[in-house]
Amino acid sequence: MDTTSLIGKELAAAINADTKQRAAALAEQGAAPRLALVIPNDDPASAWYVKSLNRAAERNGITCENIDLGVDATAEEIRAKLTELSRDASVDAIMLQTPLPKGVGLDDVSSAIAAGKDVDGVSPLSLGLLAAGLPGFPPATSEAVVELAKFHRVPLEGRHVAVVGRSNVVGKPLLQLLLAENATVTIAHSRTTDLPAVTSAADVVVAAVGRAGLITADHVREGAVVIDVGTNEDDNGNITGDVNADSVTGKAAALSPVPGGVGPVTTALLMRHVVQAAESGR
Repeated sequence: MDTTSLIGKELAAAINADTKQRAAALAEQGAAPRLALVIPNDDPASAWYVKSLNRAAERNGITCENIDLGVDATAEEIRAKLTELSRDASVDAIMLQTPLPKGVGLDDVSSAIAAGKDVDGVSPLSLGLLAAGLPGFPPATSEAVVELAKFHRVPLEGRHVAVVGRSNVVGKPLLQLLLAENATVTIAHSRTTDLPAVTSAADVVVAAVGRAGLITADHVREGAVVIDVGTNEDDNGNITGDVNADSVTGKAAALSPVPGGVGPVTTALLMRHVVQAAESGR
């Protein structure tokens, strides 16, 4: 069986083109979108991601401000900065970079981000709005999975989707987004008994657990679609996914590559969220 590659480049380009146009319209009104990136770490992967977000913002006509709080920032200091930015009318969007300093959990600080500026949907309020089907920003990675599937005409309505991973960043919000598409969803995780039996019963498998090469041909039925959300670093410093691509190729009908699949769509959606926040708040 030929395995189609679910590449995200074309979709990301289309999203970015719309975002750039809308950002330009705001700038003409003297209200160029402004994103604040709060950085409480010195993690190399986070630094790389911040640079990529800065480049994406510049390409789309969005002003991006990096706010470095340092690796010793306390939960109180992070919350204070997020609260300050939430109240600042000149800031349209806020993103908090992880990992957080030792002893600080996302739950300790994310609620300080105003829902209207929480463009990556990390706060409890944003997640609650998503679960209730109310307007708000979903986590961009979860949204990217659905948008990538729809762009490549992968049917979701009435289909069985197995999501491997139950994080608040991907797994749980993706459940809500897939239910909104009328899919039947199974959430699997580290305590799931006989994971291959669960995933191989699904029409679509989404790997979002953060373990390189976890999903193999044994986890996928013939003709299933596999979407890989994983971003892991191998021994050579290369980015690899949660799916063993060589193993599932020829068995899966389609597979999203890592890198080049969900990733560029996620970044494009984040930029779109920034512009949407600016449009709503001005």
